[in-house]
Order: sequence, then structure tokens, then C-alpha cells
Amino acid sequence: MDEYRVLIVDDEEELVTTIAERLQIRGIQAQTATDGETALKMIEANPPQFVVLDIMMPGMGGIEVLQRMIAQNLKIPVILLTGYGSTEQGMEGMKLGAFDYLMKPCDLNNLIGKIQEAVKNL
Repeated sequence: MDEYRVLIVDDEEELVTTIAERLQIRGIQAQTATDGETALKMIEANPPQFVVLDIMMPGMGGIEVLQRMIAQNLKIPVILLTGYGSTEQGMEGMKLGAFDYLMKPCDLNNLIGKIQEAVKNL
């Protein structure tokens, strides 16, 4: 797999660290943020090729981050992470423009597959 730059955003620090480490082992450059505000600043400073974004976070949730990205005309594919029972929010995010959504905990191979699928559509 070619090297891609991915930003992983989730308020669970251990989760984002683990996903980032596992992606980096597979040749995917991963940065992390644990809140929406930080994620937006990172996206503006150095836009990644993809964003993996948790829907449910304290403060600014993933849907709001996605809406702000769209308002800024940032054409970065977003894969939303949804917890149990929040598939409606995942589908809402796709209607807004997210590339796809995955249920947490997500299978890493499935996530990588989604990233590869998004690359083909760039």
C-alpha cells in the first residue's frame, strides 16, 4: 500500500493511539486528535488525505466537524466511527458527504479496505 496520511479523531486516547500504531505498521502515516477543535486545526494546518472521525465526542462531535469541513470546501474523504446504536448518525453523516461509516470497535483490515476504496475515488 502506498503511504497515505490519515488523521484519526476520537476522544478515547488509547483507541486512537492503538489504531495509529497499527496503521503505521502497514505503511499508513497516521496522526491523532482527541477532540474536534484540535482536529480542525490540524486539518487546516496540514490537510491529511483521509479523516477517520468518531461521531460521539464531548464538545464538538464528528457530525459538526464534518459540517465545518464541508463549509470550508475541504474535499477530504471522511470515514465516520459510530458506537452501538448510532447507525442513524452514520447514515446522516453519509448524506452530508462522509465517504462511509464503520461501527466501533472496527476491524482494522476493514478500515484499511475503506481507506483503499476512498483512494480509488480521489
